[in-house]
Amino acid sequence: MKEEKQKIALFIDVDNAPANKFEDILTEVAKYGVVTIRRAYGNWKSPTLKPWEEILHEYAIQPIQQFDMVKGKNASDIALVIDAMDVLYTKAIDVMCFVSSDCDFTPMVTRALSEGKVVFGFGERKAPMPFVNACSKFLYLDEEVKSNGAAQPKQKSIKSDTKLINLLRQAIDATEEDNGWAALGPVGAHISNKTSFDTRNYGYKNLSSLFKAIDLFELKRGNSNSYLVRDNRKKKTT
Repeated sequence: MKEEKQKIALFIDVDNAPANKFEDILTEVAKYGVVTIRRAYGNWKSPTLKPWEEILHEYAIQPIQQFDMVKGKNASDIALVIDAMDVLYTKAIDVMCFVSSDCDFTPMVTRALSEGKVVFGFGERKAPMPFVNACSKFLYLDEEVKSNGAAQPKQKSIKSDTKLINLLRQAIDATEEDNGWAALGPVGAHISNKTSFDTRNYGYKNLSSLFKAIDLFELKRGNSNSYLVRDNRKKKTT
């Protein structure tokens, strides 16, 4: 029996998303299923949306027109949330994707999660952390992408990223055996259950390459050739 693919709904806040990254977005979501709903919200009379307008037909995106009723207020955000709520409760959708760098969608994301949906977010580095962290997975769109699908590493060393290092250490602590070694699969699953973590946002294709790049951890192959990881601080106690 043929496995049924997940159905995906994609909502785009075109005022807060780069049009030249849409193909990258589709490539990513295609890993998880079929995008059955593609809607883009904005004031299409605005010349700033020309780049998006040029790709609407190419990617079969449905444009949703929203006039700017009040200067400085974006009616598109409200329209997007209303439509997303409608889809959430009336359509057979498994995954919901929001393309924006605006924190206004955080409540929508948390509602979708509470209804058992997987939620992907796509936006630029300016996206507020509450929105980023609320998503099941969030990918930044303003990184230079290498051929292996990972973003170019930032100049700042990831070793000095205290939040990241603590996240990795906590995941190892939660899944390690008595000898201090933890299987990489459970480590990654534990991280995903806590936050919208993706190694590509740090410049690495997968979790093993990220650990290899940080000399605070030790990585080796286990009996089944799968990776095991250990916090170097545990060497002195095991």
